[in-house]
Amino acid sequence: MLRLRDETFEPANTAAYNLYLLASPTRLALAVADVERRKFVALEEYALTAGGLPALAPQHDFLAQRGWNAVRMAITGRAFTLLPAPLFRAGDEVAALRLHHTLAPTETVRHTTHPGLELVNVFAADAALADWLAATHGAAGRLLHHTSALLAGLVHQRGANAPRRLYLNPGTQELTLVVLGQHLEYCNVFPCTTAEDVVYYTILVMQELSLDPDQDEVTVWGELTPDSAVFSLLRTYVRNVRFGSRPGNVQYSYRLNDVFEYRYFDLFSLHFC
Repeated sequence: MLRLRDETFEPANTAAYNLYLLASPTRLALAVADVERRKFVALEEYALTAGGLPALAPQHDFLAQRGWNAVRMAITGRAFTLLPAPLFRAGDEVAALRLHHTLAPTETVRHTTHPGLELVNVFAADAALADWLAATHGAAGRLLHHTSALLAGLVHQRGANAPRRLYLNPGTQELTLVVLGQHLEYCNVFPCTTAEDVVYYTILVMQELSLDPDQDEVTVWGELTPDSAVFSLLRTYVRNVRFGSRPGNVQYSYRLNDVFEYRYFDLFSLHFC
């Protein structure tokens, strides 16, 4: 469990803050941003047990509180697809997702638009989680796929003339890979349980998109450390690997200095969605 809070954070005054949530089946990360100061004032992470986030919320001091300026929740998972915005029609979500994912009875389908990339992200979400968000936070709540947050953060951080590059974001038994140049060229989530899995999919994507492991730079965020087996093995096969930094144009409480700067990039990037 992680719990970092700035002393200026006042949970009772929810209208002054945005609440950002990143939910996987087993973990919840949350961040709180002061709207007026554009500053992150809280960062927390919890293990989820049976019942998930809806079961945790009543035991937490502000997760179930209403009245936030905005609430954005991103969910992890491989059940998503990106479509060109001109080709998307509302009502086609299930058909678009059916090409590679069969909806479970406990799932619902949602979509999010990316105006800057002219894309629509169609994804499956746990229905109980979506219902909790709607019932608890109403119109202030917005549900997204975590790849939407990651892409928003990358576009914000890169600028208009950034070079073509591969970005990695390892999560809990998942690996998200993005190739972004002048346009989005690739975005996918792979199942990963070992360091060898991470390297395999990284090299596979680089080969498929004609990126050179000896020349092209790879930027990494996510849940690993500089001395981890994943990072060590990755550096064996990719010459130019570096850790990414937090999204810019926002401030971070000194309390968050205890966390590596490349952690929680997709969570912080919800600020730009």
